[in-house]
Amino acid sequence: MRWLSVPSPIGDLVAVADDDALRQLRFGGPTPAGAPSPADPVLAATKAQLDEYFAGRRTDFDLPLHLVGSEFERAVWAELIRIPYGETCSYGDVARAVADDVGASRAVGTANNHNPVPVIVPCHRVVGANRKLVGYGGGLPRKVFLLELEARVQFTAGGLFSG
Repeated sequence: MRWLSVPSPIGDLVAVADDDALRQLRFGGPTPAGAPSPADPVLAATKAQLDEYFAGRRTDFDLPLHLVGSEFERAVWAELIRIPYGETCSYGDVARAVADDVGASRAVGTANNHNPVPVIVPCHRVVGANRKLVGYGGGLPRKVFLLELEARVQFTAGGLFSG
């Protein structure tokens, strides 16, 4: 495994990759053993795309991912990737999409908590009933920042003052 610390407006993110794909993106914390690998192509692309995202120049990611989780978790993560940039949906919406059962909302929350690459698989776009901001593995201030960033970029790109 190789890793790289990526500075961001929400704190340092630690990206971890194997030979050909990104495996984890963590909110700070201890770094893996060994020296960072800034020349690794997967980690260099991860840093570049995160830099673009935080600068408001990227609305989705096209990185190779190696996501390890249960079949249900992988289905949830695939659904999260479908949530458009700058939009949100509820845990119940995701539960209906992957399990045809709004009762699976808590399981969706657990899958979000197990998301190995937050920001890239945008679990921050999932909100509670009545659009309330609840739960985020990186803390609610980070979730608020990410949602506000996306709203601001969307408004600037397609808002009242465009073309």
